[in-house]
Amino acid sequence: MGSVKDQDREPKDRPARRLTWPQFSWPKFSWPRGSRLGRLIIGLNVLALAILLGGALVLNELRSGLIKARIDSLTTQGELIANVIDLAATVGDPEPKLEADRASDILQGLFIPRSQRARLFDAQGAQLADSYVVADRVESRELPPARKPGQPDFGLPTRDPDAKPKAVEAAREALAAEIAQARLGEPVAGTRRAENGERVVSVSIPIQHVRAVLGVLTLEAGDVDQIISAERKALLPFALIAVATTLISSFLLNRLIAQPVLRMARAADHVRLEGARAISLPDISGRNDELGDLSRALEEMTDSMSERMDAIERFAADVAHEIKNPLTSIRSAIETLDLVSDPAARARLLGILQQDVSRLDRLVTDISNASRLDAELSREAPRPFELNLLLHEVINLYDAQWRPGEAPGSVRVTFDEKMAPQHARVMARETPMGQVFRNLVDNARSFSAADGEVRVALVRDHGRLIVTVDDDGPGIPKENLETIFERFYTSRPKGKAFGGNSGLGLSIARQIVEAHGGAMRAENRQNDAGQVVGARFRVELPEAGNHHHGHHPGGARE
Repeated sequence: MGSVKDQDREPKDRPARRLTWPQFSWPKFSWPRGSRLGRLIIGLNVLALAILLGGALVLNELRSGLIKARIDSLTTQGELIANVIDLAATVGDPEPKLEADRASDILQGLFIPRSQRARLFDAQGAQLADSYVVADRVESRELPPARKPGQPDFGLPTRDPDAKPKAVEAAREALAAEIAQARLGEPVAGTRRAENGERVVSVSIPIQHVRAVLGVLTLEAGDVDQIISAERKALLPFALIAVATTLISSFLLNRLIAQPVLRMARAADHVRLEGARAISLPDISGRNDELGDLSRALEEMTDSMSERMDAIERFAADVAHEIKNPLTSIRSAIETLDLVSDPAARARLLGILQQDVSRLDRLVTDISNASRLDAELSREAPRPFELNLLLHEVINLYDAQWRPGEAPGSVRVTFDEKMAPQHARVMARETPMGQVFRNLVDNARSFSAADGEVRVALVRDHGRLIVTVDDDGPGIPKENLETIFERFYTSRPKGKAFGGNSGLGLSIARQIVEAHGGAMRAENRQNDAGQVVGARFRVELPEAGNHHHGHHPGGARE
């Protein structure tokens, strides 16, 4: 069977494209709800940070507890020593005073650990005794390594010759301030720098007789740096765990993300550079994350590209075959034309030439329409529209062209208003869908007798809209119900001129329908006696709201 050729369409003028600079926009930060890899990356990084912060907080509490415990210990010890000195080294009544020699002997007789230093001051803040002097202790520190002449002193703490005197003066001022506060009658405790630069825990206890402050006892413990060093050592496992977690997460992310992405990039380069039809991807398509989705998408994309290339090759071969026939006929007619002198024979040859040129022009036009079909489908975005209104417009076009007489112009096209549902909306491209129904109606008219009728109907069935186009022609051979959708397939009705159809109309129609997630098939209409009384083309489209895109190459009935 055959169909009338598709209508020629002139290319539309395209407006000039304007070059614009890309506009910068701040990225939107949100929790990756549907992203497994995003949650994995954030979770691993937060875990390492949480371990480090947790360790720091725990050790900060530990250090505070250790220093507080050291202060409590020194306070208890200092109050004991202050009470002993008050009882044994104060004389005078009603105005008591502190005996410096007696208090020094008491301080010497008491046990002072080597890590501690006890100093006694009178009521005016003058030093009376020092446990280091009483015990004949000498402060010592390890000297820095000797350096050669001209060698920079990287090992020395500072180049400033006044740095040590300044530090000593600051330490003495801090001690004087602490003593002055203790002379007011309240114990003072805290941490400060000693004259040798070490950090010490210091407690100053006022020596009181009744309410009179006779002196101040200061106890210093120089093991604060050891406490901090122990704290740092305790923090080291947390830091090592955090570093190990970060390294493990980095290697894990490298293995799970970077390496598969790199292999997919190399596979894509292989396809691009060597023209391969298939892509050899790493075996990650079974992963239930974004990379698995990407791998499956790339595989489907390359499979689709391979199918498209095969279809293009077949299309090119079909085009070459179809164009070769009229060219051969034209060449044969031209060669014969010079040998024929009979005017009637020459007229017949010229008629053949004209017919073949018209057929060639029709082929080129239809081939051009078919070849740019994909570009046209991608250029126009789908939108919802009323399918029944589109069918009315198509049928009104044929009503305006209807003239009684010779088919197909005398074949009337009607629309069943009673069966058509109201508000039958589809999500599709209106212009290509109009071409679908024009091709179907043209095909039905070409098989109808003069003054015949082509009936178009629209019904709704379980969320899908079904359009049927019926004719009263001879029907379709059973073995050709699918063949008619192949490109360039033409079965001409009896009496039709050769070359009046290109064989692309139904192929284009099915391709457009399937690109919109629909389906098209052909069937024969039969009467009660089982006799074929015509052909029916059935187009199924998802109703708006139930639409999903799909694209499958089709063929043609003509």
